[in-house]
Amino acid sequence: MTFLVLLVVGAYAAIVLRCWYAWKQLPVIKTSAENPSAYFSVIVPVRNEAQNISSLLKDLERQQYPADHYEVIVVDDHSEDGTPELVLQFQGNSSLKLSLVLLSSFPGKRQKKAAVEVGISQARGEWIACTDGDCRLTPFWLQSFNQVRHTYNPKFISGPVVYAPLITLWQKLQGLEFSALIGIGAASIGLGKPTMCNGANLAYEKAAFKEVNGFTGNEQVPSGDDEFLLHKIHLRFPGQVAFVKAEEAIVQTPPAFTLSQFLHQRIRWASKWRHYETRTSQVLALVVLGANVAVLGTLFAAFLNFSSWTFFACVLLLKIGADALLLNQVLGFFHKKRLLSLLGFLQLVYVPYILFTSVLGLKGKYHWKGRQLKTA
Repeated sequence: MTFLVLLVVGAYAAIVLRCWYAWKQLPVIKTSAENPSAYFSVIVPVRNEAQNISSLLKDLERQQYPADHYEVIVVDDHSEDGTPELVLQFQGNSSLKLSLVLLSSFPGKRQKKAAVEVGISQARGEWIACTDGDCRLTPFWLQSFNQVRHTYNPKFISGPVVYAPLITLWQKLQGLEFSALIGIGAASIGLGKPTMCNGANLAYEKAAFKEVNGFTGNEQVPSGDDEFLLHKIHLRFPGQVAFVKAEEAIVQTPPAFTLSQFLHQRIRWASKWRHYETRTSQVLALVVLGANVAVLGTLFAAFLNFSSWTFFACVLLLKIGADALLLNQVLGFFHKKRLLSLLGFLQLVYVPYILFTSVLGLKGKYHWKGRQLKTA
């Protein structure tokens, strides 16, 4: 049993250390307005975002990018809080090239993937950029994507996302965990084995989306508009996925406000892993789960005198040490290194949380945006 624990946690540490090195090797992107400008269609799928949509639209209006080279398409997924009316109001008072599409006008179309697909069907751009209705963008967001497009000629670009604001301890713990996910996703792209990305900050060639038949093949999974597409484009176009490591590309999104919202969000994320078709993503999910189970198991073994506290300390330090190295780099990029002091406390609550969400993720039932959803 001791050997098995060391094997699993050692494998986890090796993966995280490899990600740490890959993150360091990712080039920092320097944006320039002198590059030829691609036409971007910004797709914003929304449902009940009345509190946030106006702020996002203002950010899109302020983009330091040629106004005749981008459009914004808001696709409303049956909102019940007046979101469409706010979009129309903004449209009437702005020079932004803005369109509102109602998903209710398309029979049988519901949820985010359908919203993105409908948005793309209306898009005039050669490139699609995606973000969410509750996000905030820098003025150079589109310029950052265009810089990567011009420099590396990718088919798919993943961008950095950070939680903000982080005021309470609860929010800071979410921010710390989320930063690790963003770092591992970026590093996996740098290693040429993409595993994770976030739908709040993506861009891809419209032609590549059509080439891989969009979301066909995973329609039964309500979420996954980001990672399943990432995997499909990587398999069809190996080596043509990029990460935009630039502060100008950072998208801010709010953390979960309640424990219930947080758990349902994580169950939604966990429900995707058994549908992954890429072995790298499946192995990563299992190793992360195994390492956390090993930490919890050695803790209980020490309490019951089946193992020594010294062995538990070694296992814990091996895991946290690797986590700290990666997070030190990623949090430095986000200017949030103070969150690193919470790593030990996060580990204590992380183990039961990941076990809970992993088990419920297998059932695939959760609430999201006022709906009861289930992954088939």
